[in-house]
Amino acid sequence: MTQKEKMLKDEKISPTEKGDTKTVQLKREMGLFSAVNMILGVMIGSGIFVSSASALNHSGSVGMCIIVWVVCGIISLLGALTFAELGTVVPRSGAEYAFYMDSFGPLHRFWGKLPAFLCSWVYVIALRPAEVAVITLTFAEYTCQPLYDYLGIYRASDKDNVAKLISVVALGIITFINVTSVKLYVKIQNIFSSFKVIACIVVILGGVYQWILGNFDNLNTGFEGTKYSAKNIALAFYSGLWAYDGWNSVTTVTEELKNPEKNILKSICISVPIVTFLYVFVNIAYMTALTVPEMVAAPAVAVAFGEKALGPVQFLIPLGVACATFGCALSIQFSVTRICFVAGQDGHMIECLSFVHYKRLTPVPAVIMQGILSFLYIIVGNIIELIEFASFLIWVGYGTAMVSLLVLRRTQKDANRPYRAPTWIVIFIMLVAVFLAVIPMVTDPSVKYLFAVGFMVLGAFVYYGFVYRRNRPRIMDKFTYAMQVLFEVVPVDTHED
Repeated sequence: MTQKEKMLKDEKISPTEKGDTKTVQLKREMGLFSAVNMILGVMIGSGIFVSSASALNHSGSVGMCIIVWVVCGIISLLGALTFAELGTVVPRSGAEYAFYMDSFGPLHRFWGKLPAFLCSWVYVIALRPAEVAVITLTFAEYTCQPLYDYLGIYRASDKDNVAKLISVVALGIITFINVTSVKLYVKIQNIFSSFKVIACIVVILGGVYQWILGNFDNLNTGFEGTKYSAKNIALAFYSGLWAYDGWNSVTTVTEELKNPEKNILKSICISVPIVTFLYVFVNIAYMTALTVPEMVAAPAVAVAFGEKALGPVQFLIPLGVACATFGCALSIQFSVTRICFVAGQDGHMIECLSFVHYKRLTPVPAVIMQGILSFLYIIVGNIIELIEFASFLIWVGYGTAMVSLLVLRRTQKDANRPYRAPTWIVIFIMLVAVFLAVIPMVTDPSVKYLFAVGFMVLGAFVYYGFVYRRNRPRIMDKFTYAMQVLFEVVPVDTHED
């Protein structure tokens, strides 16, 4: 037996190496700047460059569209403030999962922990790896676009195969970064987040240039053509809030934040207003050069804007999309692996997902699992429907988080609360969550929502059989040992240094 195997043989061994008082656990590597960049990295994806016209399509006019983007930014900031309180009361990684465990878990042996399990079930198995797959495919599409003509690739099937290959390579790089170290992730994410902001500023400056040239006829249309029906207004806000999603991402990595009781709130108060500013003025810039029909018809709004307004520097737009998509996928994978990690600690996922590399201090099994799931979704290809059916569950989760916050205020009255969100904000976000969870089903009834319910029911059966009843196949001991030897991982020490 090798020395490594001896060290890893007993899965319950102390993670402290002999003669060394340094414990093996997640380390607090992320400061305020990195936390801000993480939120920017998740919030600013391809949407603002590729599909931001959805809100315009549903609102119908320039004036109403601008109002939608401003109000969506305000709603996102208010929602993030409630999560800032939750993140300090529940000082664990995992965001909604951890909040549900601490608030509902003690209330009932079976039902109390079911919401947390279903949260991890949806995020870990379906939503987040599928999002990473779609985002890396978008990255590949914009990266390969200049190469198709040069390489003589014209058939759609060949382009799809090349895009899948490049997306798999990008996924491999992302997974390697998140396996290697948190410090490496932080450095790379900081760089890509900066590129994203620069790309948005380039678009805004292009709009300012169009304004100087006197091209504001499109903006002068104001509220002409506004669609006032409840359905269109609701869908416009739904599209805008989907683009803003990610404001809660910093609470998924609470255990790796320096001074989280202060930096969670600070990072939210810095990043969400920045994103709101960028989103509003990027859309205004689009509208200086493009008419409403042109924006709605464009497959990629920013590219159409670049061709019309940026001249020789229009190449910066595809580059900005590539940076935005790569950085977004990197951060989404990073954050969802922390949900894997805490769920594994609680017995809601397989045990080895809560283990970390004894030197790198990264949850290697969780990262590898997410990489494999995203790879499978890339190979399958057509998974937009999967994201659509699961996306409305995000707001179900946000609404449930508001309930958990109210529960924690009653059950943990004496808990340390460096910040307390006003109760009216909690109630408001709860109502918004209910509205956004119901609207898609009412306005566009589809079998995909039945599939969502079926997926949740399947999760409930898995929870009952393997979590609540604690049925553990004997092969899992051998599997856990094999993972420890293969990835050099050990259980964490749950005590702080």
